[in-house]
Amino acid sequence: MTKPFRTMDDMGDIHGQAVLVREDLNVPMQDGAVSDDTRLRSAMPTVLELADRGAKVLILAHFGRPKGQKNPEFSLSKITRPLSKVLGREVQFIPDCVGQAAIDGIAVMRPGDIAILENTRFHAGEEQNDPALADAMAAIGDLYVNDAFSAAHRAHVSTEAVAHRLPAFAGRAMERELDALQAALGSPVKPVAAVVGGAKVSTKLDVLNNLVSQVDHLIIGGGMANTFLHARGVDVGKSLCEKDLAETAEAIFDKAEAAGCIIHLPYDVVVAKEFAANPPSVRTCNVHEVAADEMILDVGPAAVEALGDVLKNCRTLVWNGPLGAFEMAPFDTATVALARTAAALTREGQLTSVAGGGDTVAALNHAGVAADFSFVSTAGGAFLEWMEGKELPGVKALTA
Repeated sequence: MTKPFRTMDDMGDIHGQAVLVREDLNVPMQDGAVSDDTRLRSAMPTVLELADRGAKVLILAHFGRPKGQKNPEFSLSKITRPLSKVLGREVQFIPDCVGQAAIDGIAVMRPGDIAILENTRFHAGEEQNDPALADAMAAIGDLYVNDAFSAAHRAHVSTEAVAHRLPAFAGRAMERELDALQAALGSPVKPVAAVVGGAKVSTKLDVLNNLVSQVDHLIIGGGMANTFLHARGVDVGKSLCEKDLAETAEAIFDKAEAAGCIIHLPYDVVVAKEFAANPPSVRTCNVHEVAADEMILDVGPAAVEALGDVLKNCRTLVWNGPLGAFEMAPFDTATVALARTAAALTREGQLTSVAGGGDTVAALNHAGVAADFSFVSTAGGAFLEWMEGKELPGVKALTA
């Protein structure tokens, strides 16, 4: 099937070619060691394939926020050994991503060698998408591969401008991500459901406005649901609620109705007088029975069962955000239960399930089902912007 973007299958013979590969190596560190190597492992398929095809693999990445200054604290040299361990190959380090130092480092590489170039953000022009820096970066490579979907929403030199100066392709992780997103909202099998949770409506207004015209069922959870309940005249007690957004919530209801999208809000909820683990005051009640001194902290069991039935009648699911305050028991119950229903339907081949965002990944891992979803994106900002229907500069550059 022809894809709307160029992939590594379109590269032809790359033996001896210098390939600039944008990866996300911005890994968390603790006591000088990588504390989570997920991003390093996601780079493996692309980097190893290019090396095995005889390319000189030149990895571009940012690390931290050095603000355009060379700062040893943010040097990518400290990632060479952890990446080498993950790849099972030697990884060289080149002390710049442009100029003579880069040219000299690349000159001694052989086909199949792998090197990390120094932090792209050591150059002030990187985040400004500076044309001169883009020219200098393109000058050291023959081809360009973008494998960092998590940085694709940023129009930076290493994510966007270079792609216009060299033949540009999607890496394997990027390709897999774009295929999954296409299956979820681009050309999904209907009916489509979306779960959108989180604390505040204000942070996901664009997401909600886009989704109501894209999906058949919109399930709203977390603190966001309280704002929608309040807009419908429900007294939510002392729950987290953006009361000033009542009119905005009503406008989303109207837009959903016009588009034939059903919005699902909880009709039974789990409440407590304090936000603490297993508080003595926790109880389940109808949404119309929340006391003035109580706060809604999770979706109730009857609503979760009904939402499970909604998923059973859908063929595609997009999930972003938890249903309740999942980081604290017992307010993780609804998120875990619905996630396990979605995972079971996915395993049975009835549902294509795509999830993304930091809290979402944590919630699915907590429920023990992340591996059962069709695709789980670790990209935060890029995944949200995609859900908002925005064009991502780093992706667009691969289709031009």
